[in-house]
Amino acid sequence: MTATCDVPIRAGSPLWTRDFRLYFTARLVSLLGDAMLPVALLYGVVELGYGTTGVGLVLAAQMVPFVAFVLFGGVLADRFTPQRMMVGADGARFVLQAATATAFAVGHPALWLLMALSGLHGIGTAAFLPGVAGIVTRVSQDLQRANAVIRVAEAMANLGGPALAGVLIATSGTPVVLAADAATFAVSGVCLLMLRLRPVPRTGTEVSTWRNLVEGWNEFRSRTWMYSVIIGWIILGITVWGPIRPLATVLVTDRHGASGLGWMWTAFGAGGVVGGLAGIRFRPARPLASGAAVLVTWAVWPLIMASGGSLALICLGAAVGGAGIAYWGVMWSTSVQTHIPAGVLNRISAYEIAGSLVAFPIGQSLAGPVSGAVGVGTALYTSATVLVVVLVSVLSVPAVRHLGSRGINSPES
Repeated sequence: MTATCDVPIRAGSPLWTRDFRLYFTARLVSLLGDAMLPVALLYGVVELGYGTTGVGLVLAAQMVPFVAFVLFGGVLADRFTPQRMMVGADGARFVLQAATATAFAVGHPALWLLMALSGLHGIGTAAFLPGVAGIVTRVSQDLQRANAVIRVAEAMANLGGPALAGVLIATSGTPVVLAADAATFAVSGVCLLMLRLRPVPRTGTEVSTWRNLVEGWNEFRSRTWMYSVIIGWIILGITVWGPIRPLATVLVTDRHGASGLGWMWTAFGAGGVVGGLAGIRFRPARPLASGAAVLVTWAVWPLIMASGGSLALICLGAAVGGAGIAYWGVMWSTSVQTHIPAGVLNRISAYEIAGSLVAFPIGQSLAGPVSGAVGVGTALYTSATVLVVVLVSVLSVPAVRHLGSRGINSPES
């Protein structure tokens, strides 16, 4: 099956056009707000006296609606255009975050109210994310460079966002951080609204939403390279990506304190910058194979922690892990954008996002009981082993291994 996007990779094409500058600004401020939000919201929930149970309920209240509605977000993005959906989602999330900030500022908000606002926020995110891939293909002709630059911005936001949130909480309080996060959605929405994108035919308007979902699913499952990666990602979500944060938090905090934990996540973010820059520099003929091969290096991080390495070695492992996941992200995003037809790109992206993220909360929830039963070290060793096995298995799929760049698809895909 030949499936190419309307906009191929064109190395050397101008990147910083007016539309890309606006889109980059929108994503940078939005990502910065996303990085600030967990610190503010979770600190605020604990400060209100709802404890770890309240934190878990607020997080679940956001994730469950997101997973439930993200597929519909893809359908609506194809039907109404990604730009309209993303602007609308930013507007809704601005209102919701402003309401949350107000609730914290004026009193003692009930847990059910925070859960309700968090759930609505999750629906807004589900409406926003499926359109990201489609927008990138319309604001840049050099998709790999565009994705790499955005990945660098994400890593920088993850570096600076939590620190900025901590400073604002200490000096001004939780409501100010939540208000600042609301402002990032306003800036993002205005920038996206200002994009001058050429009109494109809207798809799926003549059939039902259910038919749109089925068509998206058929397009998704017809591509061996895509569903092979997502199946692997679900396994890794449960065994690697989900557990890594709670396991690393427990182990590093016990051995090196809160400052050590901060240094580790700083190193992870710095590694993400390096991985994004590598995505700008290198243009492999087989992006998925290159990305998966580099991602194997993630295993260094849990292995160092499990073996009792020093804080310096743990930070080095975190940097390697951050670089690997960022480089993979560039190669994956570029492959999706260049091998999927524009008319179904947002729907397929929705299935990809749902499959990639649905396993994370499962892994997070199992991390505690499993590590309690077998020990944190054993859990980390197992995590590293599963990562290597899954990535080798993914690379053994010919459609993954041979998927080319520049929208040239393998016959097997």
